[in-house]
Amino acid sequence: MTWAWFSWLGPVAAAAWLLGGFFAWRQKTARADVFMLAGLVVFAVFIAGLWAGLQRPPMRTMGETRLWYAFFLAAAGWLAYRQWKYPWLLAYSALMAAVFVGINLLKPEIHSKALMPALQSVYFIPHVTLYMLSYSVLAVSAIASVIQLGKLKRGCPEPGLYVFLDNAVYLGLGLLMLGLISGAVWAKAAWGHYWSWDPKETWAFITAVAYLLYIHLRLRETGGTFLTLILLPLAFILLMITWLGVSMLPSASGSVHVYS
Repeated sequence: MTWAWFSWLGPVAAAAWLLGGFFAWRQKTARADVFMLAGLVVFAVFIAGLWAGLQRPPMRTMGETRLWYAFFLAAAGWLAYRQWKYPWLLAYSALMAAVFVGINLLKPEIHSKALMPALQSVYFIPHVTLYMLSYSVLAVSAIASVIQLGKLKRGCPEPGLYVFLDNAVYLGLGLLMLGLISGAVWAKAAWGHYWSWDPKETWAFITAVAYLLYIHLRLRETGGTFLTLILLPLAFILLMITWLGVSMLPSASGSVHVYS
């Protein structure tokens, strides 16, 4: 299977996710489940087929990592919806997953299928997978924090949503740190040092500190406040800079983390 298949499998999956989000918003849980699962199956089939066609994991380019992010974001939103029954959570997650599908349709960023020697490592798949999983879970927490901010402003915060936020942040940060550690071990094996403070690594450190600050502040209070809630969308912006924005900086031109 090649990228050409994405021109029709991508829209099919995105349409299924959007319908799943719509039915969740309309409180039609069974239909939401069917469409979300259908979209995930279609997308998983494409990723598996692309993997076979490329003869390598589709994780090298920015476009390929967006595939995983869209898939994991839709999956995380759906699983969170099944557990916590927040329809808006699935709706927003499905919408954002569809947006990333659209970005890949317009700008796939396809490069050679060959992997450089440093990427031919046992750490390649777990490192990228852990990061994409963490990004998707932390995206869900950012969505939830924005919703809770609105509820807090209206004077009706939802206690259960704070529990969900903390669980999502703990899980997302845990995955993020595992990805960071696996990357450091990989760097040691490939280049002889664990950490070099290049732009990507510096922003990754800043992002991790932001989420640790959220956890620290939450542990010191009995209820949510504007400060703690606003930290999550801000931390997620830092996360997006780390993933998508750093490669645009002139200082990142020589970084091994730049997608090319």
